Amino acid sequence: MSRAGAPAAPERIARPGPVVALVALTWLSAFAAIAASALAIVALAAITDPGDATGDDRATLMAAAIVTGVAAAALVALAIALWRGSNTARVLLTAVLAFRIVQDLYVASTGGNWAAAAPSIIGAALNLALAWSPKANAWFQPERERQLADALGLERHTVRWRLKRAAELAVQALVVWATIGLTPGISSDGWAAALGAAVSVAIVTWLLRPLWLKVASRFGWAGALVAALLGNAVTVGVALWIAPGVDVSSPGWALIASWIFAALMTLVTWLFTASSYDYLLVHAARMSLDDAAQPADDAEGVLFIQLDGVSAPLLEQEIRAGNLPTITRWLRSGTHARTEWSAGIPSTTPASQSGILQGSAVGIPMFRWWDRELGRFMAANQPNDAADIEARTSSGFGLLADDGVSISNLFSGDAARSYLTVSGLRSGDRQVGASRSYAHFFTHPAGLARAVPRTIGEMLKEVWQARRQEWRGVEPRVHRGADYVALRGVTNVLLRDLNVALVIEAMMDGAKSIYVDFVDYDEIAHHAGVTRPESLASLYGLDTVLRTFEQFIARGIAPRDYRIVLVSDHGQSQGATFLQRYGISLEDFVRERTGGRAVTAPRDEAEDGGPARLLVRQLAEQDSVTGRVARRAMRRRDDAGGEEDSPVASGDGPGLAVVGSGNLGGVWFTDSPTQLTLADLEEQHPGLIESLATHPGVAFVVVQAGTGPVAIGPRGLHRLATGEVEGEDPLEGFGPHARRDFLHVSHFPSAPDIYLNSAYDASLDEVMAFEELVGCHGGLGGWQTRALLVHPADWSVDADLVAEDGHLHTAENLHRQLVRWLEGLGHRAGMPSDAERHGAAAVEEPAESP
Repeated sequence: MSRAGAPAAPERIARPGPVVALVALTWLSAFAAIAASALAIVALAAITDPGDATGDDRATLMAAAIVTGVAAAALVALAIALWRGSNTARVLLTAVLAFRIVQDLYVASTGGNWAAAAPSIIGAALNLALAWSPKANAWFQPERERQLADALGLERHTVRWRLKRAAELAVQALVVWATIGLTPGISSDGWAAALGAAVSVAIVTWLLRPLWLKVASRFGWAGALVAALLGNAVTVGVALWIAPGVDVSSPGWALIASWIFAALMTLVTWLFTASSYDYLLVHAARMSLDDAAQPADDAEGVLFIQLDGVSAPLLEQEIRAGNLPTITRWLRSGTHARTEWSAGIPSTTPASQSGILQGSAVGIPMFRWWDRELGRFMAANQPNDAADIEARTSSGFGLLADDGVSISNLFSGDAARSYLTVSGLRSGDRQVGASRSYAHFFTHPAGLARAVPRTIGEMLKEVWQARRQEWRGVEPRVHRGADYVALRGVTNVLLRDLNVALVIEAMMDGAKSIYVDFVDYDEIAHHAGVTRPESLASLYGLDTVLRTFEQFIARGIAPRDYRIVLVSDHGQSQGATFLQRYGISLEDFVRERTGGRAVTAPRDEAEDGGPARLLVRQLAEQDSVTGRVARRAMRRRDDAGGEEDSPVASGDGPGLAVVGSGNLGGVWFTDSPTQLTLADLEEQHPGLIESLATHPGVAFVVVQAGTGPVAIGPRGLHRLATGEVEGEDPLEGFGPHARRDFLHVSHFPSAPDIYLNSAYDASLDEVMAFEELVGCHGGLGGWQTRALLVHPADWSVDADLVAEDGHLHTAENLHRQLVRWLEGLGHRAGMPSDAERHGAAAVEEPAESP
């Protein structure tokens, strides 16, 4: 298959013998139905005396004439369509024949006449064999679909394949039998009825799914949910009602039976797939088949996969332990190489993603911050704020500017298409994805029906694992509440599966570059710990996702070949929190020493529920009935909550905003329109800096002094502009970039009046967060700034971009490296090159002066 795009279908081959025979048999069946209808009409006309026949006889003859007449017309239409090569006609004929076989087998096995049933069964089986013979497949199946089937291995009908299919059918029959047994309002006559019901369920699902997909696409995500939940009930209910020997007492019991059936079939799916993502892969590829694009060029594409929060040392540890077989195989086989890069300050997703995707992280002092100009908090997980941040940092030539796709990110990278991307949800001026992107996922068993029971299972697992930490006395740990239980289920199952489907769809569309963020590990590690079993299990699941993408690319289904790059936005460090250790929060500690009145920061959605809320917001952007209704509802909600976005402090004392981003803290005195200096702070709040700098939970504070920013520790200070140290260096042990990083961010217009970095215990490799997270990132200390980079081995990291420690430093320099790799593949034609945008200068370190 050509990588440049889907080849044009060749001229249709000559009509093969099996097709001619199938059409002839269909015509014979049509003539037989016509004859039967004519005989019924003749018999009805022959009844001239009402006394010769009862009313029931006349009604029977009339019904027979109508039914056989309709059947004859349908068979004539099928025969004509089959002759013309309609695959839809073949599917409909298959359904009719399958139901005939099921009906005849049931009747014969429950006391009927096998001799009478045998000819009908044999005839139907012969028709099925003709319809699905290799020559008939070549006639009915479009060339592109045949290539897809070959690539997915769906037509390798080996003995093992046939045995597996037979086993699947047998197990599905057992599942239907169990569903009937577990549902009080449904009964059956025995095993034969259960087998017939299993076949009925498969056939009706096959026939009705296009209808549910149209409903979902028309009515948006709510329609998709209805189609997935109620539609599945209708499908199963209709199938059980049609199945001979099965009785359904009411629609309600059909609904309950459908959910029981879905839960049991999820278990069957796990048993009969080598990977839990194989089913999803096949589904996503088929759903994208009709829309597969043919690129104008033959350039390779790049799939950037962000493993959120996974540090380079953690990756190395798990590779040595053999727990990441896919990544390990890439590295050992020589297809990929690994290194690390330094995220710097702040080591948060907004700063890193803005640098990686947009090429600049200037003006992002923390995850959330007080914006002096706007007089309110800014948070990158809020659509309006994210859009403003992207507008400030974007040059229009972001990482994904050349036919790229952004999936589940904070920023778009200037991609034309964005899915689940926060910055694209404000104005709707960017294509956020058509309804079909979500309808395909939600209306197929590989989507919501598969994800719901697995999500519930993940939530139950979280409850057990949280209690186990408590029973075993694991330290450090934090409370894992009900909100997080639901969040873990959504991020670790539903969003992961949706991301996989969207990535495969983007590859089928021939996108040049795709950047997707998997937040699974980061979310769990925040609450469970950096190397705790449940956190590592999520990482192992992501390794399976990588294998799925690798298999998809290797099969040549997509119109491009793709190279895979793994990157993380930061790492994570662990430790008991500031509040746990000292019994007081940072906010309360500062307020006690200033008499300040708190300006309450908004809830940190990106670190606690943001992905789930983002999914709801994204679905509300769909061009559908429910999308428009949801948008109006969310606008009313946002308008009603507008005042909460700009909290106003009340009472005596200075307005005080205290924010923790992991173990990086920020203090703003909100009454001041400019950043306060050390002299201002001493004058207005005597002893505050000393009490903070000498606190055992604080390693150092950074404030503006007359000669520039200065880092102050318990026994010394470091002048960041000059590198001059007095006494003990408070930055000692925090890496070679600490001075330049804090010098850089301290000059941002909205930098806090006081930056704080928590103490770091090198013996235990622990920090202490200023928020209630056992795993954290944002400041310095431990693994949190040591992000990973795994790239194709034939791509090298350019020497002019690395710092003195041999690694890339700052997300901006990582962006430049990724752009250069894209340019090497022939991407970004007509855009300014990296050399044109940055000149021939060596690695750009953070600025050391305003």
